[in-house]
Amino acid sequence: MFSVCSWTARRGRGAARLAAAALMSGLVATGAISGAGVAHADDGATEQSGASATLAGLETYDSAVIHEGGKDETVSAGLFRMTVEGGGTLQTYCVDLRNPTQPDAKYRETSWSGTTLHDNANAGRVRWILQNSYPQVNDLAALARKAHSGSLTEQEAAAGTQVAIWRYSDKADVDAVSPAAEKLADYLERSARDLTEPAASLTLTPQAVSGRPGERVGPVTVRTNAESVSVMPPTEAAARGVELVDEKGEPVTTARNGSRLYFDVPKGDEAGSTELTVQASTTVPVGRAFTSDTRSQTQILAGSSESTVSATATVAWAGEGAAPALSARENCAKGGVDITAVNSGDAPYAFTLMGARHTIPAGTTRTVTIPLQEDQAYDFRIKGPHGSEKRIRGVLDCVTTSAAGTAADGGLTTQTGKQPMPASVGGTGAGNGTDLAETGSSNATPIIAGIAVLLVLVGGGSILLTRKKKVPSEGDDE
Repeated sequence: MFSVCSWTARRGRGAARLAAAALMSGLVATGAISGAGVAHADDGATEQSGASATLAGLETYDSAVIHEGGKDETVSAGLFRMTVEGGGTLQTYCVDLRNPTQPDAKYRETSWSGTTLHDNANAGRVRWILQNSYPQVNDLAALARKAHSGSLTEQEAAAGTQVAIWRYSDKADVDAVSPAAEKLADYLERSARDLTEPAASLTLTPQAVSGRPGERVGPVTVRTNAESVSVMPPTEAAARGVELVDEKGEPVTTARNGSRLYFDVPKGDEAGSTELTVQASTTVPVGRAFTSDTRSQTQILAGSSESTVSATATVAWAGEGAAPALSARENCAKGGVDITAVNSGDAPYAFTLMGARHTIPAGTTRTVTIPLQEDQAYDFRIKGPHGSEKRIRGVLDCVTTSAAGTAADGGLTTQTGKQPMPASVGGTGAGNGTDLAETGSSNATPIIAGIAVLLVLVGGGSILLTRKKKVPSEGDDE
């Protein structure tokens, strides 16, 4: 059985999602992009940094009650388990509680700035709770003594921890059903202190660089908590004589935190691009956020086994004219997706995006934000010459339901049953023999998750590379 720790969201939010998708569904942006471009068929909202995992289910949990609008709703509260691509297991609690979880949803590690925690002054307190409660503190007797709760089971410890997190992540009026779990939640809420956001398990900075043939293009700096990182130079670029080297010009196959990597591009090489991937095995820092490209609620890390993590970066080069490289990331502060253009060439890089013309002068870096509505499912296909293409997709999830405003129906829809049932999208959560409420954001949730908005930028440039293309140099151009 697959359980969710979410509860029934207001129907008004589901209607808003439909309206947003309908508004954007026919939108096409045409771009006049010129200059040396890069291609990337990667399937994600941002370049890979850290762990990627699949949601396995709600594993250790008990019951809690949400109080709102004079109504109560019973939900599951506790620890999820995720399986990491390449090996490893993660334990997570959920934030953004009023959104559903999707069975087998794919998640990626990300910064708080791309989640509902981006403007939450209490996000650091959530991290304190994670570090000072179950499962990081697995001595339940010691935890119970601090909380003055009496004995605690694993299920009660998980539920109490989740309840305390929801009080800060969602400003929820929520209580644990178990008295012991409730006392733990109160202790954690009362004791929590502000902590800083943890660093990524593995990232490359910047995620896109550009330059000229005959020089070292870069650097790309490795940031990681792993002792050692495996470096996988792109084989197609190597066949053209492009080498991945360190600051001394020596070829590299391994790196560590702080290593600076360069692409040594042969003089006289055609315009082109390639991608670097690095990989390591490490534990992901507690407090790292995980978001999904589908409509599945944000998770926050409570524990990690030794897990596989990876990161990518792209390089582009051109002999003359503009030499742009681009990357993308969600930016909740601005309510959209940032497209960052790096132009290391000797001519401006100009393009038109969604009706607005942008120019990146030679030797500069600028960011263009694609505005999106909250809960907008987006699927951008940014095309360039020679069939090159970058796909950016996901769901913008930056605001909790309570922060988004009150819905027209004015409250919750609660449905309980005497037997736990298997959960589906918008279905019922299964618990430890307890009555659980209907979950999901609305009956429209699966529809919204599947809506793709195609924004096509047609021209002589493109974004980021997976299929390494040779791109001719032209004049002008997250």
